[in-house]
Amino acid sequence: MQKLSAALACASLFSLAPAAHAADTLTKFRETGTASVGTRDSGAPLSYTTGPEQYSGYHVELCQRILAGIQRDLKLPKLDIRYQVVTSTNRMPLVQNGSVDMECGTTTNNEARQKEVAFALTTYVTEIRMVVRANSGITSMAQLKGRNVVVSAGSTAGKALRNYEAATKLEINTITSKDHGDSFLVLQSGRADAFVIDDNIGAGNISTAKNPAEFKLTGEVLNVEPIAIMIRKDDPAFKKAVDDQIRTLMRSGELAKLYDKWFVQPIPPRNVAVNLPMGATLKALIAEPNDRPAESYAK
Repeated sequence: MQKLSAALACASLFSLAPAAHAADTLTKFRETGTASVGTRDSGAPLSYTTGPEQYSGYHVELCQRILAGIQRDLKLPKLDIRYQVVTSTNRMPLVQNGSVDMECGTTTNNEARQKEVAFALTTYVTEIRMVVRANSGITSMAQLKGRNVVVSAGSTAGKALRNYEAATKLEINTITSKDHGDSFLVLQSGRADAFVIDDNIGAGNISTAKNPAEFKLTGEVLNVEPIAIMIRKDDPAFKKAVDDQIRTLMRSGELAKLYDKWFVQPIPPRNVAVNLPMGATLKALIAEPNDRPAESYAK
């Protein structure tokens, strides 16, 4: 029994060792000269794939700028970026276990997630709405009664839709798809009448459609949510380094220029504009940055 306990204790210490090392991200950068960045494959214009091993978007470029600044401040000879595509369901575990140093995607900062991971300063604010076919006649959530509505697995939009159903007693046939690209395909194929999602992701998917004019964002806002870069918890030195770079970009006006590039100007691969000018909430956050969760916005 004593031998078993000792073995278990050793095993426990061994299992904790990698996690403790992984939490010290800046030391990892110094030792390896490599940063692992999580990206989405269908989260335009924040984070998406434009081809094999090609990753673009507002948050992807923002993370590139942040890492370049950290490399400069640490006086590192190099800091290569290794990209890893993540999904709504695996993004948090991959950050927690150290596979991804920064998740530069479309993740909402909320109280539940703050118990498991940390978030940098808010760099985008989204409204959860719905995408429908332009000729569908659907303009209100109330019109979704008895219809098929698709949401992405693990997304806060799915939770917002469930809350709306519970509050209104509206019966909706919800379809859960594995990711945003698949959800939009479900809508395009006619298997769903609406796709409930963050406005930026909805607008981004519309911009990459074969005929963007066939789809539109519509309906009342189900929720307002802060979107931020996700990092590991309990690594204050890395969070400070990331936040310092974001503050610098905000003060210099570079973040506003970056926003205009991805949300207002035409973007690859089809050179179609998303047309989502910066809102008042994000402008206020640039003036006074914070990392407060979504629940604080409801209050």
